[in-house]
Amino acid sequence: METRAVIIEEYGHADQLKESTVTLPQLGEHQVVVKVAATSVNPIDWKLREGYLAQMMPWDFPIILGWDVAGEIVEIGSAVTDWKVGQKVFARPETTRFGTYADYTIVDDHLLAVKPENVSFEDAAAVPLAGLTAYQALFTHGQLKAGEKVLIHAGAGGVGIYAIQLAKNAGATVITTASEKNHALLKELGADQVIDYHTTDFSEVLTDIDLVFDTMGGDTQADSFKVLKSDGRLISIVGDPDEALAKKVAVAKSIWLQPDGKQLQEIADLMEAGKVKSVVGHTYPLTAEGVKEAHELSATHHAKGKIVLVND
Repeated sequence: METRAVIIEEYGHADQLKESTVTLPQLGEHQVVVKVAATSVNPIDWKLREGYLAQMMPWDFPIILGWDVAGEIVEIGSAVTDWKVGQKVFARPETTRFGTYADYTIVDDHLLAVKPENVSFEDAAAVPLAGLTAYQALFTHGQLKAGEKVLIHAGAGGVGIYAIQLAKNAGATVITTASEKNHALLKELGADQVIDYHTTDFSEVLTDIDLVFDTMGGDTQADSFKVLKSDGRLISIVGDPDEALAKKVAVAKSIWLQPDGKQLQEIADLMEAGKVKSVVGHTYPLTAEGVKEAHELSATHHAKGKIVLVND
């Protein structure tokens, strides 16, 4: 089938983004077609657009960016049994060159989760990539348990907002870093302590941390080893830790997200129960111009919460 999409035909700046018609691959027997109501912007989108991931993902052009979707199933593959046309769903699809900045996108059926009735398409679209990243960093790799202390860097960012809520729901003591204007929001989401990184060096005021979730890298990552217990863990999503520093703690590694429908359904259930919510700071239309503006904002790293693209 054909779909309108926002694509790139070569790597480069945001002005490479353009609207076009793309022919999607043939629907696999365990896949569904989702009519896109909303998608969201993540740093991988503009990093890939700029060509930073070209070696890791040597794809042909045109490339449709975007790896979050919320919408309605309009077609199902021949072997799909758990899903039906008309269901409202959300997902983090596989990372292919046929992404979600489009009117229609293809999703493997095992990656789908049911969109809760009490959650909007915009709020659902904000979740999959960022929420699963937080979930896997904290639990799959970080082994966070009730009663432990976790430090989440950049709590007001797209991933941090979900990490705070998921960690709090798991019974952890949650400490995060953020500029002062976001402190009230992060405490409302469940942070027990919020450190203003403009005025306070977290490594001078914290000790005995069980888990650090590093979303920053660089000096922030290096300084994080100062606050960890000797049997502590550091999980990064931005770069491999220094080998010498890593030896001082139990676990220190960089992770890459694995799409997972069952984990996303767990987050969906928490959202339905009112225990996890999205913070959508900015919305733009799913047009070439809207995506350009959204990418430029995302690249400043100063967006509050998530940036969502709405397909009206």
